[in-house]
Amino acid sequence: MFASNPFAVLADTTIPLDVIQGYVILMFLLVVGGTIFDTIHKKSAKYFFAKAKAAEANRTRTLGAGDKIGIAINTVAVDVMTAGEFCNPMRRLSHILMMYGFILFVLTTVALVFAYPTSDAPAIVSMLWHVGAAMVMLGGFWFRCLLRVDKAAEGNPWYRIVKADMFILSLLGTTTFGLVWSLTMGVATWNTVFLGLFIISATVLFGGVLWSKFAHMFFKPAAAYNKRIIKADGSMDNLPTVGDLTDPALQKRYPDIPEYMGKSPAYMGLGIKREEPKHY
Repeated sequence: MFASNPFAVLADTTIPLDVIQGYVILMFLLVVGGTIFDTIHKKSAKYFFAKAKAAEANRTRTLGAGDKIGIAINTVAVDVMTAGEFCNPMRRLSHILMMYGFILFVLTTVALVFAYPTSDAPAIVSMLWHVGAAMVMLGGFWFRCLLRVDKAAEGNPWYRIVKADMFILSLLGTTTFGLVWSLTMGVATWNTVFLGLFIISATVLFGGVLWSKFAHMFFKPAAAYNKRIIKADGSMDNLPTVGDLTDPALQKRYPDIPEYMGKSPAYMGLGIKREEPKHY
């Protein structure tokens, strides 16, 4: 069962192969278009470059090409490949499981649909498709049901759903329903039900980029790289410091401080320097 290509079975029994391939291409185009539109609509790129330009005035040294290449390598190795932004090792592990599981799931889906669309597809590719889905489920449900309700982490109940949860929920739905759909091959009624749920979840995941945090996967490496750049050239060290955040005079000047103290993203809008946030 795990060694068989579920898309080949689907093409032989229910949906023609060209329709399946067309759907995958459409999802790819929706991701690209949604990411571009998200960048334009939210002015993410414009804001990013404006902040980088503003930081140049505070730098104390000029970085050479070698410095920037080294920083880029460190960004990929630490911030991207090993999720170094997370201080909590459990949160980091759940993120790594989801990230690599999703990459594996997507790549093997493309391979099974386009490169090996028949029932004689290499068993290893089909097995990796199932493994990728299981990795996302393990990391995602671990975060959603255990880490997210930890007061040291997010502090929210697992059943509380907000707009920001659209990405993780649609991702979990896609991999969970996809895996169950594959496992119920031969059980007509249930297989059809989970196929429908799989398609709906995948459409929300890849078609809802503009409304979810999907595009953050592409923005975060660039933000991490820029953060390392401004630390290396001294720009961050030359930012003004604000002092004791419990000072009543300071809180009067920055009225948002009492409301947001202790919440790592809050000071981002105050225009002041603070200690680096720790992701738990």
